Amino acid sequence: MSSPCDPKYAPIGDVGVAIMAIDSRLRSIYDGPTGKESEQRKLTDQFTASMDPEEAFEVVDGACTLVYVFMQWLRKTYEKHDRDAIEYVVPSLVSSMRMMSRSVRPEVIPTMAALAVSAGIGLSPTLWRKQYGSWTPDELTALEATALLLAEHINRLTDDHDFATRMVTEALSAADRD
Repeated sequence: MSSPCDPKYAPIGDVGVAIMAIDSRLRSIYDGPTGKESEQRKLTDQFTASMDPEEAFEVVDGACTLVYVFMQWLRKTYEKHDRDAIEYVVPSLVSSMRMMSRSVRPEVIPTMAALAVSAGIGLSPTLWRKQYGSWTPDELTALEATALLLAEHINRLTDDHDFATRMVTEALSAADRD
């Protein structure tokens, strides 16, 4: 029986912009304080401010697609070692978000954990979340943090700071060729 949250029914969104934002955040984490972070953040803020609401929702859908792609990659990787990705990823995700108290409000953490679980069991995060109404501003910040933390988890597993970004950009390039 097909689920209404099946990814085949979900919009993909603007994955390119979403991965660009995640990559920018990852670089600022990995490179440490260089003075370029505020400039990069300012450029990102200007770019997002120039979007109309439809374009902004495309980026939200793109971030949900990233959560799905990252959780599917993590699921397959952990299964190769007879482990459950949800068991290993979600507790780490939750504890990391709890430490991000200035950016991620505690009341949205359960939603982000459920979003990651939905992606981990093969449901579309976009469609899963949609059934509960509109996104709140606090959830949007937490969504970015969720995608960032999942990408960082993948990079840590692969011991490659660019792996998650490269995986997505290569998939986008392949889709463009097809």
